[in-house]
Amino acid sequence: MKRIALVAATLFLGAGAASAQLAQTPQMGWSTWNKFQTKIDEKLLMDTADKMVELGLVDAGYVYLNIDDGWHGQRDEQGFIHEDPNKFPSGMKAMADYLHAKGMKLGIYSDAGRQTCACYAGSYGHEYQDAYTYAKWGVDYLKYDWCYTENINPKGAYRLMYDALQSTGREIFLSVCDWGHSNPWEWVSEFAQSWRTTGDIWPYFDTIPEQFLDQWHGIPIMDIVDKNESLRAYAGPGHWNDPDMLQVGNGSLTLAENRAHFSLWCMMAAPLILGNDVVNMPEEVLEIVINKEAIAIDQDPLGVQGLRLKSENNIEYWLKPLANGDWAVLLLNRGVEDAAVILDWNSLKYYDELSGRTFDPTGCKAHNIWDKKAKDIKTKKPVRLNIASHDVVMFRVCKLKK
Repeated sequence: MKRIALVAATLFLGAGAASAQLAQTPQMGWSTWNKFQTKIDEKLLMDTADKMVELGLVDAGYVYLNIDDGWHGQRDEQGFIHEDPNKFPSGMKAMADYLHAKGMKLGIYSDAGRQTCACYAGSYGHEYQDAYTYAKWGVDYLKYDWCYTENINPKGAYRLMYDALQSTGREIFLSVCDWGHSNPWEWVSEFAQSWRTTGDIWPYFDTIPEQFLDQWHGIPIMDIVDKNESLRAYAGPGHWNDPDMLQVGNGSLTLAENRAHFSLWCMMAAPLILGNDVVNMPEEVLEIVINKEAIAIDQDPLGVQGLRLKSENNIEYWLKPLANGDWAVLLLNRGVEDAAVILDWNSLKYYDELSGRTFDPTGCKAHNIWDKKAKDIKTKKPVRLNIASHDVVMFRVCKLKK
């Protein structure tokens, strides 16, 4: 009976090929996990979607609303998965329709193992059935996790789910999440649009408090940056390094740390998936995540991940080439004390082999991304910058008009 159902499902939806246009820039949206884990229901999601529209987040590019672990109900006698009727009494198809009507897209979660990380039903042995169900519901995005996968080959498992998604004829973004264990950046880009490069991000800037070290395998923000930055050669249009969802607005991160976290994700051309409580988001956090100039650096169509050029006295210097010939320049104060920095623009002159472009500040001006009151700076002479602990200064550098 199960085999007949699978054949019927495939014939009903038809075969299709992955769109070459999917994920030409890093995906943007919101996910349930970082803030709510499995404590989710359709009201939370609908309220969040409404607020994302109201706050201008959807217009800014945050179009995916991703339901992470915890939405699952039971499989029926034929093996098809259903949503939890208590959490989603209207059904997942209704949720997709609600989002699509707002110009948004629905993301969903599953696992290549026998169970999800939160011990709900995984997709192992049901890949084609689940793909069919997602397509029938109108799902646009699948995050595919890696818990309970003993003796399963990651290359085979992720390729199998890709083939299953392709068989539906629906364009579904595939986000691979094996926490970088199999070096997915080396092999998965031909069929997945993004892949996690590290374990789960926690809302701590550079150190996790000792009392939490034995809980989960959380990683502070800067440890993730250190790992992800080294993988820039693998990222580009249609396939992105994913250093995990944003923790902006969560935990005890300071305003400076929130700004630095978001800026570094933009410099790394990383997916911008919010993970905070959008409905109750403070204005100061909204101002960070909706900064159109910072988002433009992340979403730049050249699609080149930025690089950490150098580090001196706890100050990191980052560069990112942009499509129109501009460059993004970021200075991060990684130290615990505020710092006064004399920036000699010429000290950043650099040829980037990956993009084939040279950063040459001669005849340029620098526009401050975060300080709206600051005037543009001509780069012909050094400039003094005051950078608070764990904060950034971020510029867009362009040629002066003649």
